[in-house]
Order: sequence, then structure tokens, then C-alpha cells
Amino acid sequence: MFGLKTDWSLDVLPRYFSLEDYQGGMARWCPGCGDHGVLTAVQRICRDAQLLPEQTVCVSGIGCSSRFPHYMKTYGFHGLHGRALPVACGVKSRRPDLHIWVATGDGDCCSIGAGHWVHAIRYNMNMVVMLFDNNVYGLTKNQTSPTSQPGLKTNTHPRGAFLPPLNPSLTTLSIANVSFVAQTVDWNPPHVYATLKLAFEHPGLSFVRIFQRCPVFTPLVFEDAQSDPSLVMLLEDENGVTADAAGIKMYKNRVAHDPSDIDKAREIVSREDVLPIGLFFADPNRPRYEMMSSVGADTTIEEKLETFDKELDRFAI
Repeated sequence: MFGLKTDWSLDVLPRYFSLEDYQGGMARWCPGCGDHGVLTAVQRICRDAQLLPEQTVCVSGIGCSSRFPHYMKTYGFHGLHGRALPVACGVKSRRPDLHIWVATGDGDCCSIGAGHWVHAIRYNMNMVVMLFDNNVYGLTKNQTSPTSQPGLKTNTHPRGAFLPPLNPSLTTLSIANVSFVAQTVDWNPPHVYATLKLAFEHPGLSFVRIFQRCPVFTPLVFEDAQSDPSLVMLLEDENGVTADAAGIKMYKNRVAHDPSDIDKAREIVSREDVLPIGLFFADPNRPRYEMMSSVGADTTIEEKLETFDKELDRFAI
């Protein structure tokens, strides 16, 4: 407008994000599903770290847990069955500045997506991978999954599953270049939050197995450990998961564990007499593939064309 100074500048107030800024659509999981608690924990971590929603990406495959991106007010990619990890790795390879959260299930990750799981662990790109493990295919209505316990009656095994279950944490600990493996339980929200927060702060791929109940098909799968805290073994270390008192006071079975000792981690995670939770292994110095794959990502179109022309000129006759 006439008469106004043209050399003024606008002071932009710092952006502050509340919990509501990360809450997307209304979660439509079944009442009592452990996914609700995990979603809340991730939203709290985003708020506490003040992550920019436009620089945060949630990626998933197919399954109940894979509805996760719909309930986060961030960027999201709801991919194909078993393909959450290659999508997440593709995003991270060209946009290493983005914060990546991956939601996958025991079927999505450990069955159809098993090949991608192995290579994603080896690539060790900086992201948090949350394995929602309820021991069953829930979205497709009660089929045996790779982690189903022997004897579990499902539509694919009406007389009970008969093969021993896969141990995803132990498998992950055996993959080359693994850098972070932890476990937690959905019925302990403070421990879930502390575990995922530690995973988010780790520089590399953080694999977190979340023992999670399906209220429809496997409501009693972890009943013994839930009703008797002595059957849960809490791993303790100054560099491990440090939940507040509400998250650990009920656990009397506590074991000091150095998360740099991968052999001891494999021994502990193999135990079947107790349910170990906490940080098994962490090595922040493992090589990360996005450090190499993102080289040149900031190259302009003009620079790319110039380089391309030079390469073509080599073949000119």
C-alpha cells in the first residue's frame, strides 16, 4: 500500500507442536488393541522432540499395525504386503534429513517381507522399525503367523500350530551390521515410550519388537507374563532403557546387561522361561548405507544434465 515502508521484515514466531499436531485420523483399531498405546508413544516422542511434521514419515506394509500412517498427521506411505522396509529405505536413501518410523507386523515383516527385513538390517539406515508382534495374522482374520506359539488354533491350523515359532529379535541379532535391538510389551506404556525414545535417538536402524496382544484372536497370548511380573526379565544398564518408576517398579526380576555385548544379548533373547524386555544390543558406530546412497542428492538439474552430456560426449564419433 502507498505510504508504507517497503524495507520492513516479518518476525516469524518459533513453531511449537502440541500432541494434537501429530494426531491424524481417528484410530480404528479394536478396543483393547495394543496398537493404540504404541501410537500414543510415538506421537509423544514426536512432540517432545518437536519433530517437524513435514520432515517426519511413517511407512507401513499390510496388517492391522500398518494402519499406523493414517493416524499420524505427518507424511505417510501405506505400502504393499511385506514391502514397508524397501519403501522406507528408498525414502531414506535420497532424503536422509527425514525422520522415518516403520510399522510392521510379525507376518508383514517375518513372512512375506523376510528378505527385505534381512537387507534393511544390514543397510542400517537411520530409522525406527517397530515390529508389532501379536503372534497371529489379525487383519485377515486369524491365520498362523511365523511367531505363533505351538498349539495356537487358527483358521489355517484348526488343530493348532505345530512348528516352533520364529524369534525375530534373535534373528535380527544374527544379521550382519545390526546396530540396535530391543523389546518391550504393550501393557507397559512407560516402558514402550522409553524404549521407542531410545530407539529414535540411536543413529542407525533401531529394531524394536513389541509384544502386543490382539484382543480378538490372541487376547491371552501373553497372559502369564502380564499377570505375573516375575516372568518378565528387565534388562538394566545406564545406556539402556530407563523408564520411570511406574514402568519398572513391578519387575523384581532384573538383570544387568551391557548392550555392547552381542553374544550375551543373543543368549538372553533366546530364553523361553522368561520374557526379557529392554535393550539387548546397540552399536552407534556401525556403517549406515544412507551416508553413501545420498551422495549427490543435492545436485541440481543443470549439474546433472551437464554431467550427462559429458558422459555422452565420450562416445561421440
